[in-house]
Amino acid sequence: MTSIPLCLPDSITPEQFLNEYWQKKPLLIKQGLPQLVGMFEPEDMLGLALEEDASARLLTQAANKQEGLPQWQLKKSPLVETDFDKLPEQWTVLVQNMEQWSPELGQLWQAFDFIPQWQRDDIMVSYAPKGGSVGKHYDDYDVFLAQGFGSRRWQLGKFCDKSTEFVADEPIRLFDDMGEVIFDEILEAGDVLYVPPKLSHFGVAQDDCLTFSFGCRRPNLMQIIDSLADIATNDSDLFIPMLLPQALQASGELQADSIDAIKDQLLQMLQSERGSDIIRQAVSEVVSKRQYDALIPEETLDTDELMQALSEGATLQADYSNRLLYSQNNDDLKLYANGQRIDGLDAAATSILVRLANGEHLQSQDVMDVDPDELSEWLENGWVWIDYAE
Repeated sequence: MTSIPLCLPDSITPEQFLNEYWQKKPLLIKQGLPQLVGMFEPEDMLGLALEEDASARLLTQAANKQEGLPQWQLKKSPLVETDFDKLPEQWTVLVQNMEQWSPELGQLWQAFDFIPQWQRDDIMVSYAPKGGSVGKHYDDYDVFLAQGFGSRRWQLGKFCDKSTEFVADEPIRLFDDMGEVIFDEILEAGDVLYVPPKLSHFGVAQDDCLTFSFGCRRPNLMQIIDSLADIATNDSDLFIPMLLPQALQASGELQADSIDAIKDQLLQMLQSERGSDIIRQAVSEVVSKRQYDALIPEETLDTDELMQALSEGATLQADYSNRLLYSQNNDDLKLYANGQRIDGLDAAATSILVRLANGEHLQSQDVMDVDPDELSEWLENGWVWIDYAE
């Protein structure tokens, strides 16, 4: 695949987008992702939703809400053909982790290279016939809504917060009040709409349509705390009891001074060089973890077949359904893949994986200094993907 232009209007630079729009306000990008047009049809997504390993949801909306019953019904995968019998007029099927099923689709993440790849979540596709919707809602993450087939009308309203009230007893988080509508447009195939976190939005299919959601998110503090604890268990010094000042006190009391002294030592450790190393590894492991289990490929190339493909013009690229990244502190560079630190690499292999993590497409001559068996292992692990020459 040739290099993909950034998904931004010609009048807006990446710096402007990050300063003026990112997590602040929406942006319509007309024909921001034309490569998506014609890549899939609705029948493709309906078939994929029935796959045993697919992460899919079928959401149906009753025409008239009955007393005591929810208006919406949700069925999670595995889905079967009979789930699509006698559907109401308004329904939607959602499939997550689309880049796992289509590496070609995953390559479209290149259009969003102005966002660090460790913040990429996954690509979700939404198929709906005319009138289909998932209701008025908001997300806690950034999303680029890319129209791939048909058209969908999008309305955007107010920013939401913890006080936002959801409709009771529904299987998904929905609300009735979007406040003042600040955006009301129909997106055609190839158009992209950026929606920042917590901004209410409501999309309705105008005809049979496919909308691809390129989601971006950051870790939450609980994930980091859990990871810190896991990594800290390997540091024997942290198991040594603390030395704390002692003042005369009632025998049954845990004084605030003691708690403060423990807190101070904890913060001193976290702010030390050792603490920085632990935090760096904890964050790197969290953000490089896959959200979904990897699919086991039906077949893979052996070493000879891989090298033959490269010699014939195929390129080696990072597999966008996996997480390959690196962190660097001065001369100390660490590589991570799918939540694990990669150790034991020589300089040549490290250099190549860094280039792949940065989105480069490498040819045969680029990887001459790397052991072919090691390249084959990367392919088997799912870290890299072969793009064959056309």
